[in-house]
Amino acid sequence: MVSVRLPDGSQRQFEAPLTVAQVAASIGAGLAKAALAGRVDGKLVDTSYLIERDSDLAIVTDKDADGLDVIRHSTAHLLAHAVKELFPDAQVTIGPVIDNGFYYDFSYKRPFTPEDLVAIEKKMAELAKRDEPVSRKVMPRDEAVAYFKSIGENYKAEIIASIPAGEDVSLYSEGAFTDLCRGPHVPSTGKLKVFKLMKLAGAYWRGDSKNEMLQRVYGTAWAKKEEQEAYLHMLEEAEKRDHRKLGRALDLFHFQEEAPGLIFWHPKGWTVWQQVEQYMRRVYQDNGYQEVKGPQILDRSLWERSGHWENYKENMFTTESENRSYAIKPMNCPGHVQIFRANLHSYRELPLRYGEFGQCHRNEPSGSLHGMMRVRGFTQDDGHIFCTEDQILDECVAFTALLQKVYRDFGFTDVIYKVATRPEKRVGSDEMWDKAENALIESLKRSGFAFDISPGEGAFYGPKIEYTLKDAIGRMWQCGTMQVDFSMPGRLEAEYVAEDNTRKIPVMLHRAILGSFERFIGMLIENHAGALPLWLAPVQVGILNISEGQSEYAQAVAQNLKKQGFRVHADLRNEKITYKIREHSVQKLPYIVVVGDKERDSNTVAVRARGNVDLGAMPLDSLIERLEGEVASRA
Repeated sequence: MVSVRLPDGSQRQFEAPLTVAQVAASIGAGLAKAALAGRVDGKLVDTSYLIERDSDLAIVTDKDADGLDVIRHSTAHLLAHAVKELFPDAQVTIGPVIDNGFYYDFSYKRPFTPEDLVAIEKKMAELAKRDEPVSRKVMPRDEAVAYFKSIGENYKAEIIASIPAGEDVSLYSEGAFTDLCRGPHVPSTGKLKVFKLMKLAGAYWRGDSKNEMLQRVYGTAWAKKEEQEAYLHMLEEAEKRDHRKLGRALDLFHFQEEAPGLIFWHPKGWTVWQQVEQYMRRVYQDNGYQEVKGPQILDRSLWERSGHWENYKENMFTTESENRSYAIKPMNCPGHVQIFRANLHSYRELPLRYGEFGQCHRNEPSGSLHGMMRVRGFTQDDGHIFCTEDQILDECVAFTALLQKVYRDFGFTDVIYKVATRPEKRVGSDEMWDKAENALIESLKRSGFAFDISPGEGAFYGPKIEYTLKDAIGRMWQCGTMQVDFSMPGRLEAEYVAEDNTRKIPVMLHRAILGSFERFIGMLIENHAGALPLWLAPVQVGILNISEGQSEYAQAVAQNLKKQGFRVHADLRNEKITYKIREHSVQKLPYIVVVGDKERDSNTVAVRARGNVDLGAMPLDSLIERLEGEVASRA
């Protein structure tokens, strides 16, 4: 007798062992048809998996996140199957699931072409329509190596040979195609109905530039056609909003080969930066932070004591001088500890909050660099709170509330919360990690927010809350963090005088709201499609004269607005007014003011809001009142 407990708490009894598919069929024909996989005692398995003992079982369908991963994993195999049918000499390597899709790497004698991509996708659809069963078998490692060598799949043989001797491996077959995989997979290719191949790229075998360059085929797969269409539409929107294109078009910044991963800020772009920094400086001042500034370069010995040298050295730029080794700081925390310990503090001074717009450098691989979103030099709105254990919860709750307000002011209202727990490579005792993780979890519960757990995703020195923003087209951006650190203050000998007059080590909370300024500004540009709100726009108002006769009046209007603190550009060129309006509209100015004889003589201005919205003529004071209200509300 086998007892199966379902997610609703009900139990089903069976006379003999049976598969996940058979359990689904016993519940109903609809569920049997929809079943893609199962989760048995927490483990994701094929529908062919045999349940031989009492177990918890959840049937996985395309409505589940696990189901979508199974679809994408299986579609990657369908891609490899199609390539082998069209190009029998191609060798398959690896094909994992990635965000929103999958890829597969191939070795072939010539580069694939866009026409090949069309043919491969057509063949995939044909194979899916055959609805061929997908079956799993287990084979000893050495036997599997010999099998793949015999069919000319040397890369697969190499992968399997790296598995410890004596172990078994699982193989999946659909029709004439067999691949190495841990699974699970859909029961048959007919379950794969919605997919599209996206692009071609190059990728070195095992990520090593000394190895052969393989051909990577990217694809996307979904449970429903409308979901894929929505995703493709989002990609089209993302292309239009690409901050790299808008940065050039709006004259904000540029990149060049002589400074990989670094940004050349133009006057307009630096104006946006300054608005963000000045806003965050006010946030610091209004919430009890003292602004500090630490050195860019610190001796290797300090990084060794902090634990960064052992755990983060490969990401640090290093230099030497007078037989001493230094590292350019990849983060600000060790410097803030030095500022804290420069004076002996009393418990009465805690929590002590330091904030810094700290410029950091990290040696990111060149292949991972991506505009402003992934750079080698960046500035963090970095802060560290030194406090007692009893103060952790209050500080975390207050920080989450502050962070939400900041995000709203920048136009982000949808925040996702995750708690990233201890990684395998870490410092500190399990007891310390228990305290830190429990504090973060309890703080989110007290704040009233739903959250997920990301096992093993914490920093090496402490767990963290990750605050992820959803932008205007549905993309997710991980920005803010709050990390509880029981380790680094002690490693760097930070102490305070406790109430009982003893010396104690403070808890250190690492926190950031925006994260990297560069990345956050890139997000702002893309979220607003370059049309930044009035308070952030580098040029808030363009003043355009119709003819030479209004130049003096246009200049007076511009000067008046500048005196009120607005960023204004007066375009007095001898060009047609339609041309000037069109040109400034392309620059996404929030407001365009046009002055002709009529406006000059009546001491008014004709106002157009962004999007070619004609607000008509109004006194300059009325325009100023409107601008001031919009800036104050950060609409």
